[in-house]
Amino acid sequence: MSSLICGSLAFDTIMNFEGRFAEQILPDQLHILNVSFLVPTLRRDFGGCAGNIAYALKLLGGNPIPMATVGQDGASYLERLKSLGINSDSIKTVTNNYTAQAMIMTDLDNNQITAFHPGAMNEAHHNDIPNSPDIKLAIIAPDGRQAMLDHAQRLSKKGIPFIFDPGQGLPMFGKEDLEHFVSLASWVTVNDYEAKMLVDRLGISVAELSKRLKGVIVTLGAQGCEVWVEGVCTTVAPVVAKEVLDPTGCGDAFRGALLFGLEQGWSVVQCAELGNKLGAIKIAHKGPQNYTLS
Repeated sequence: MSSLICGSLAFDTIMNFEGRFAEQILPDQLHILNVSFLVPTLRRDFGGCAGNIAYALKLLGGNPIPMATVGQDGASYLERLKSLGINSDSIKTVTNNYTAQAMIMTDLDNNQITAFHPGAMNEAHHNDIPNSPDIKLAIIAPDGRQAMLDHAQRLSKKGIPFIFDPGQGLPMFGKEDLEHFVSLASWVTVNDYEAKMLVDRLGISVAELSKRLKGVIVTLGAQGCEVWVEGVCTTVAPVVAKEVLDPTGCGDAFRGALLFGLEQGWSVVQCAELGNKLGAIKIAHKGPQNYTLS
């Protein structure tokens, strides 16, 4: 059994600011905002939602198939996937653009400021769903806007159940688009901020939303997560990390665990319990793709 992971592949430039953004930004001067943050450490990682989710699912013993695009600089990413034993047949190379790039800066309170260049990701809608009988499950993670819309429609036509994970791409969609995604998806997963934005745009509550799906999962960071099924909320306790080093990629680690559990036929609550554990392991390691399971 394989899981198709529709989403971005990106190079992540990770920076740590050894202070607090709130102490550097003057609320009454936002109209002339001009700030600079000294970042003593910097590294470049293989990232993007599809890459991170595929990595986590592979670690757990799943069989991920990322479907994404890379640019003219993407050869090293393809080699990275090959070295991990991750199928790259559904990754398209766009030669007239760069691979998507994310510049992520984190402060001492784990607040983040991100700049994102989509690059080749804007061509992701040209990818089509593979004709593989092994694909029984999918996730639509943040990607090009048209790609997310097209892939949802194509997965539905093929009868492949999928998780709708709008993430940071949520602001791209209005009420009509979001209602369409929900009508096609089997599950929705969002963080608490995204959950509020999603239900505000739909004009319903999370409880009502969950009645339209097999489940809604709302992650709460260090507070664990909520699992909503048929209007009933189950709070899933967090797994406390031994040491908090880097939150980058934790949400994608959670989603990799969610896919793995669904592949195994687990309940959504059991999937979320594994997601909390994997997220805690990730947050205690540097980089979205260098943690190991114990």
